[in-house]
Amino acid sequence: MAVKALQHFARMRGGAQAQLLLADDRRYYIVKFQNNPQHRRVLANELLAGILLGHLGLPAARGEVVEVSSGLVAVSPGMYVEAGGHQQPCAAGLQFGSCYPGDPARLAVYDYLPESLFRRLLNADCFVGMAAFDKWVSNADGRQAVFFRGTGHPCRPAPGASFEQPGLLALMIDHGFCFTAQQWVFRDLPQIGIYPRPWLYEGVTGYNSFEPWLGRIRDFSLDVLDDAYKRLPPEWYDGDMPALEQLLEQLYARRALVPDLLKASREGARNPFPNWR
Repeated sequence: MAVKALQHFARMRGGAQAQLLLADDRRYYIVKFQNNPQHRRVLANELLAGILLGHLGLPAARGEVVEVSSGLVAVSPGMYVEAGGHQQPCAAGLQFGSCYPGDPARLAVYDYLPESLFRRLLNADCFVGMAAFDKWVSNADGRQAVFFRGTGHPCRPAPGASFEQPGLLALMIDHGFCFTAQQWVFRDLPQIGIYPRPWLYEGVTGYNSFEPWLGRIRDFSLDVLDDAYKRLPPEWYDGDMPALEQLLEQLYARRALVPDLLKASREGARNPFPNWR
């Protein structure tokens, strides 16, 4: 079931020209529209990737289907997309929303941290897990993340541990270019998924360093993909169900390839894993 957008707050930066909206669940969402300049399939990619990341236990913004009325678009001057020097209103109907981690008037969210603060992230090791994920889904964009001060669980607590720590957290965002954006193909390049902070991968010494995420990809349930199939609005992929079914079948089959794709990065021109012998 979709949440309903109530109020427009701001235009966001980025190629998809997303908008910050308040919905009827009292949460804020960064909303990408069907008529964004990239492609409507990026909405399907965003929701599908968010579902996968949730089951892998990686820190990603929660995705929702957001219903936007034509009335809200009509009374919100900033709700437009621009391409080729022309503006048009944002599309009404079902859109994709990435849940903002709090109240934007109270919570500061950053898309960049200086090195000294980056090293204080509570969940910095999740960038290793994200490398495995981005290989799996063939993310054609650079790994995107935002940062904020909050409370959350480290990615790999001790077995049975139940505690929370306040501090700096990374949240993975912007998955519209998974599956090579609107092309829905898998192209495997050595640098896919590698975040431009080399020290993040200094602890990688072998395949075990990518656990538990590598194992979760390997054991990923087909039922999760079936649930995702049912949640995606058909208008996000022009009702082309055979193409969607083929994408999900290929994605499921690719689980076994991820270790080899990670190894290929080590053997590429720029080895991001210098301690993997």
